[in-house]
Amino acid sequence: MPIHERHPRLSHQQPHTGPRTPTPPHRTRGRLRGALATLTLTALALTATATPPLTGTATAAPPSAPAPVSAAHRETAPAVPRGTVPDLPTTDGAASGGLLTDRAAPDRATPDRATPDRATPDGAAPDRAVADRPPSDKAASTAPPSRPVHSYENAIRESVWVDTRLDLDDDGRSDRVAVDIVRPSEPARQGRDVPVIMDASPYYACCGRGNEGQRKAYDADGDPVTFPLYYDNYFVPRGYAFAAVDLAGTSRSDGCVDVGGRSDITSAKAVVDWLNGRARAYTTREGGVRAHADWTNGRTGMIGKSWDGTIANGVAATGVEGLETIVPIAAISSWYDYYFSQGAPLYDSGPEWLSDYVETPQARARCAAVQRQLVDEAPRNGDWTGLWDDRDYVRDAERVRASVFVVHGQQDLNVRSQHFGQWWDALARAGVDRKIWLSQTGHVDPFDFRRADWVDTLHRWFDHELLGLDNGIDREPMADIERAPDRWATSGHWPPRPTEHVTLRPTKGDGQGAGGLGPRPGRGTATFTDDPARGESDWAAAIDTATPEKAGFATRPLSRELRLSGSASVRVTVTPTTPTAHLTAVLVDLGPATIRDYGDRGEGITTLPHRTCWGAATPADSPCYRETAATTAEVSATVVSRGWADLGTHASAREGRPLTPGTAYTLTVRLAATDHVVPAGHRLALIVAGTDKDLIDPPADRPTLTLDLTRTSARVPVVGGASAFVRATTGTPAVTVPHVTDPDQVGPPSHARRVPLPGGEHR
Repeated sequence: MPIHERHPRLSHQQPHTGPRTPTPPHRTRGRLRGALATLTLTALALTATATPPLTGTATAAPPSAPAPVSAAHRETAPAVPRGTVPDLPTTDGAASGGLLTDRAAPDRATPDRATPDRATPDGAAPDRAVADRPPSDKAASTAPPSRPVHSYENAIRESVWVDTRLDLDDDGRSDRVAVDIVRPSEPARQGRDVPVIMDASPYYACCGRGNEGQRKAYDADGDPVTFPLYYDNYFVPRGYAFAAVDLAGTSRSDGCVDVGGRSDITSAKAVVDWLNGRARAYTTREGGVRAHADWTNGRTGMIGKSWDGTIANGVAATGVEGLETIVPIAAISSWYDYYFSQGAPLYDSGPEWLSDYVETPQARARCAAVQRQLVDEAPRNGDWTGLWDDRDYVRDAERVRASVFVVHGQQDLNVRSQHFGQWWDALARAGVDRKIWLSQTGHVDPFDFRRADWVDTLHRWFDHELLGLDNGIDREPMADIERAPDRWATSGHWPPRPTEHVTLRPTKGDGQGAGGLGPRPGRGTATFTDDPARGESDWAAAIDTATPEKAGFATRPLSRELRLSGSASVRVTVTPTTPTAHLTAVLVDLGPATIRDYGDRGEGITTLPHRTCWGAATPADSPCYRETAATTAEVSATVVSRGWADLGTHASAREGRPLTPGTAYTLTVRLAATDHVVPAGHRLALIVAGTDKDLIDPPADRPTLTLDLTRTSARVPVVGGASAFVRATTGTPAVTVPHVTDPDQVGPPSHARRVPLPGGEHR
């Protein structure tokens, strides 16, 4: 993760309905895919003939009847130290594909053929069913998956240093970034090119990757022998190369870390350019012997969690040719929105802290100028500067040529879910091919909350995007959404059609508890005083009790379920008593539920002792990782969406201003994207308050704020629009669920720190 390992501007609009922009260059990929698929299938067939399959594998089950994963099929390995390998059958040094062998393909969520394409054009028919659809047992695949026919033990492992054409460390020579590569040897001998899966990270040396903090390792000659995570073990035998890139200023690379800026993005982009013959690389860090990527066709897919996924977003936003797809997991889309929310600081440190944490000692000694820029141009008052412009990938979404498979936890309080929402909206407006998974977890990789389905889906995604196989994944539902721990549903489009923003207004209560929330205008005022010792869980638990630190409003118990999908906003008019004030607005589902405990150390998962294996092995690189299980909590209220703002940004999003006590100010607070179903019998609540404990820093003062209810409203994305809201809030509730204060409500993450660290159990 980055990142702060503690855990931006939103406007989740509906797809553009005006004149279309010219067809982006990436759209032409579909016209070539049929020919590419034919060539790829031919090559795979030749390879399968030339190279015997790995022991224990067989011809893949027909796509129309995938074999289910049962306990008997799962090769569960005993716990083994990192760097050792369990007993797996091998032939020619290659291990079986582990849990996902070709004879035991996992179940996978597949759609009805009637569901829309993942890039449905504007104006297409709405989803046939607004309600969730469970994953289908019918596979939509037409082409079989790539098979593990190549030797992993005998794969080519090498390091190259790519010239970035920058000299940020000011040592008089162009910075070079280290790239560790593992690729199958058989295609190289046969003169065939392979695509590349790439993870560019600042964490390979300092902190490690994955749930178990795995790091790279090298032999006595400096050649790579251990690649973190399973991407190499699983995909190299299937005909892919894997490239692990050390960002500039980290591990074995030159240069400086500038936290999402020119150096970070250019150092990764240069590798894509080299893979496509547009940049130079060398066999050593300082030598002059050139290294050529004559073994690849240049088709590259970037993947990674947290900072790694952020780099994928940034590189895609350059429009670099050859980058076919990205899979950003819990990734940042705008670095300003990582550190601030509409002027309100989220952490009491800036990007210079992260840079210092991951840089090598040599980089720290040479990169003082870059460090100074990260301090001077990122003021803690929350003003938007040119530094943030350079690190805002959302504004360049129209340049993206790659397809995008987004994965994010809706309760991620590190890289908060504003990031995927604004990025998704911008990609939709640009017409980018896209897919999304939304979990109930915090900052957790899908490998650790839905492992079998994830590896299978990722496999088919890369087969489709990089090998050009027509396996039907582009015809499956666009979105997978976790409704309850380990219970998933799909949506043909996301947000589903029709989804419309419904304006809800707060109404004054009787002074004993929550006011009302509905379409009718309210009257009067509500007053609250900022209390930095209280937060969203406290407010939700006390919704039916008048407390001084919040203003709460709720619907009546619902007569039918109500689905929210997209990004909401809350427009407030408030009068402060002090020159500074922060605001929080949250939407809350009031009613009992079992949810993932995102406030626990594991952020919704518990790591188990036993391991499962996902690919081939060598004595130095095990494919076996500890399994996980959902960590759950019983709650009486669930925070659905959050937003924070400094009231001083009422006149300008780029600059805060002192407030005049006693003067009314109007501000729109943007809330995070979400997809949540409020069940029948529950209530939907809006809470407006000041500092959200542990999630934003408090202002300099402790204001009392008076909320003008006649000029306060929430725009909430409701599937089915206003009519769906009216139906759900009228009539006799199917079940009336009283709200009970629950002392076990999920609170802020237990590992929250005022100076967050990029370490921790989950990366």
